[in-house]
Amino acid sequence: MATTIQVNEPGPGEVLVSVRASGVCHTDADIAATAQAPLVLGHEGAGEVLAVGPGVTSVEPGARVLLTWAIACGACEQCRRGNKVLCLRLGPGPNGHARPEATLRDGVPLQRAFNLGTMSALTVVREEAVVPLLDGVPFTCGCLLGCAVMTGYGSVVNVARVQPGEAVVVLGAGGVGLNVVQAARIAGARPIIAVDVDEAKLRLARDFGATDTVFASPDDSGLEEAARSAWHLTEGRGADHAFECTAVPRLAVAPLRMVRHGGTAVAVSGVEEEIGVDMRLFEWDKVYINPLYGRCDPAVDFARLQHLYLEGELMLDQLVRDEYPFSDARQAFADLAAGKVGRGVLIFD
Repeated sequence: MATTIQVNEPGPGEVLVSVRASGVCHTDADIAATAQAPLVLGHEGAGEVLAVGPGVTSVEPGARVLLTWAIACGACEQCRRGNKVLCLRLGPGPNGHARPEATLRDGVPLQRAFNLGTMSALTVVREEAVVPLLDGVPFTCGCLLGCAVMTGYGSVVNVARVQPGEAVVVLGAGGVGLNVVQAARIAGARPIIAVDVDEAKLRLARDFGATDTVFASPDDSGLEEAARSAWHLTEGRGADHAFECTAVPRLAVAPLRMVRHGGTAVAVSGVEEEIGVDMRLFEWDKVYINPLYGRCDPAVDFARLQHLYLEGELMLDQLVRDEYPFSDARQAFADLAAGKVGRGVLIFD
């Protein structure tokens, strides 16, 4: 059931956005299950600017925008190093929020997930969270650029820096994994091997650019059998890069089984709990990276992604499985929990 909240006019440096579409992600479900207080869910959003606060110069009312939770001041030490996603002033944490009183429920300030809370008809965000959405990019799939697409694509291009002809293994062909697959295709990788326990997801991975697929048995708890298949498909040399996109804690180090000596394992899903690790998996000279948000640089990456879509290289429409009116949000989450292939998107009139 929808809840009525009060969304106030934007203050200095803030933007009021009419949300038109919001992605439904496993992270949203995890937040809902563990939240200690009421909050507005959603971190993948696109919509239209309704109003801007004093000092805002980058957008005007009527502008089509997508929202990003990685915002940067551009001046701190991390920003000067090029690590915009790790901004010391506006990065992950309370400093990235709009004013607490911008959103109220029964007169009490209401927190927004990832400082965005896109599962709301209106949201007030900082100017730095707003990115122009180009004409020709629909709200329904454009909203996914804000997290799933950026995370997957950035992990390949910004983090691993995959080169043409390099071998790639992708563990998990869900919303993020498919974007790793297509980013590897765009980068010219070959072979691109997708690994999953769901045959339907593997078929979809081929549509996005996987040259080979490996069905992983649920009994293959550490993906040792899958690793042997991947090594066979790389003619016994191992992958140059392997990406973990499952969010399954016991598989956090599984990409290390897939890569050659000196290869790179990228923990895309960001497992956040203690696990046991066999340090022999790191031999020899293997690199393990646990990056944030594909090392997103909003000013560079979102324009590049949109141009790739408009040029027919980046598949966005095909990521959307179903569109749900906001009144059917519970069904969208139920379908997510059921493991339906593709991404659900909430639509606001």
